[in-house]
Amino acid sequence: MLDVRRLRLLRELAHHGTIAAVAEALAFSPSAVSQQLSALEREAGVPLLERTGRRVALTPAGLNLVRHTEAVLERLEQASSELAHARQGLAGPLRIGAYPSATRAIVPAALAELAARHPGLEAMVTEVDPAAVAAALRAGELDVALVHEYDLVPAEPEPGVAVTRPLFTEPMYLAARGAGTVAEQSGAPWIMAQPGTLCHQMALRACQAAGFTPRVRHQVDDFGTVLALVAVGQGVALVPHLGTAGGPPPGVTLTRLPMYRRTRAAFRAGAAAHPAVAAFTAALHSVVPAELGGPRDTR
Repeated sequence: MLDVRRLRLLRELAHHGTIAAVAEALAFSPSAVSQQLSALEREAGVPLLERTGRRVALTPAGLNLVRHTEAVLERLEQASSELAHARQGLAGPLRIGAYPSATRAIVPAALAELAARHPGLEAMVTEVDPAAVAAALRAGELDVALVHEYDLVPAEPEPGVAVTRPLFTEPMYLAARGAGTVAEQSGAPWIMAQPGTLCHQMALRACQAAGFTPRVRHQVDDFGTVLALVAVGQGVALVPHLGTAGGPPPGVTLTRLPMYRRTRAAFRAGAAAHPAVAAFTAALHSVVPAELGGPRDTR
């Protein structure tokens, strides 16, 4: 019988490419990962791995087993969802991931709504960049997370992860000391998020689409800090609507751009019907501001 925990390790190896990366993603030691994969090969009775330098490649049998593993894990999530429906009331921990501007502007109201409807749920929020969400979901560190994509940085499908339709859509703004276009800021210093984040990729591609490579002066993830730096003449930046909560500082002009950021809820494949995941998604829908496509007060 194949061990499901070892199958998870094989699935992660297919995504990460090295045993060290799998160990880091799942908080194991590299030797423990190697031992478990060797045990899985013995269970399978055929070679699943072949080493090429520091990387480990999967054999055709290993790749085929990963495909079956994805289906098995999705069915297990579905089974877990059905069992949760059979219980009386929602209770226990719900591990939520969210990017910083949503954590500040949307998540608190959603948590209040969730607590009012399901007081037995213990929501626990962790700030995480969308680029790291898939690995955290597959590792079981999160149950549901908010992720976003930009017009210039569409989301790539992630094995083992499902997403909802967009929960809300935000316009993007050029933040500068005066109105203008992105192309007109080719000679200005730029303030961008840390490399490796979707926000950094979006700003870089927006500048490239305007015909130039930006000169990056500051690398800052918090949009409040970004706007404060723009206000004192330290550069220009691209900021989404949630990042402008409370309005810009004096001296900063926000010029709306024909670009958008869309936010979705992500969870493990097969978990869409889990009552806790569905409850959190419903709470999010109910608190999205009307200007971002949320429900309108008809009273």
